[in-house]
Amino acid sequence: MSFDSRAAGRFFPASLASAVDLQRRLAGRVRQTALPASPRRVAGADLSYDRARGRLYAAVVVLERSSGEVVEIARHEGPVRVPYVPGFLSFREGPAILAALDQLSRLPDLLLCDGQGLAHPRRFGLACHVGVATGLPTVGVAKSRLCGTHRDPGRRRGCRTRLVDRGEVVGAVLRTRTGVRPLYVSVGHRVRLEDACREVLFWARRFRSPEPVRLADREVAVMRRIVAGPTGQTG
Repeated sequence: MSFDSRAAGRFFPASLASAVDLQRRLAGRVRQTALPASPRRVAGADLSYDRARGRLYAAVVVLERSSGEVVEIARHEGPVRVPYVPGFLSFREGPAILAALDQLSRLPDLLLCDGQGLAHPRRFGLACHVGVATGLPTVGVAKSRLCGTHRDPGRRRGCRTRLVDRGEVVGAVLRTRTGVRPLYVSVGHRVRLEDACREVLFWARRFRSPEPVRLADREVAVMRRIVAGPTGQTG
């Protein structure tokens, strides 16, 4: 692997006592650089929770660009170690994503995270956190807004508007299917917003969510049902 998963504790401490300071410090490491025109291996990461048992399930699904086929799936199941606190979701979910990434035979060229990137009050959502910790190009793809304001985009696929927070453009509100609710797309690390929107739209060809994220969501749902049984609940 090109990152040291054993060093995850430096980026994802179990306590939230100094989480704000850490977010602000690590946010300074986020880089917005051009992504190659056609990243070959693109992955999606998602998680699900069994609240009754205090367990979480993470999956990373890697697709090949040219064929659209799944080439690798990595899974992780473990205890929930950090409580849910709005604005600090990355401390809860990031370590599980890193554990799944660590099982891949090789890292993807791009990782789409089901969560925020720069569209975060402290400009350091899940996609930024995972990107800085691993060095991977990452994009935040969220179904709801955490911060900022925006105009509604046009109803046709590909229409988008700016997501603005305190005078700063932190993301885009992107319509991936005509007449369907848009997604909130933001830079995670080592991409530009234009690249992020291009990749999300490329992979969201049949469904609202980009295919790598949709398949990761499906994978964790299957994991939860198999391991947790009928009491499992999605977080």
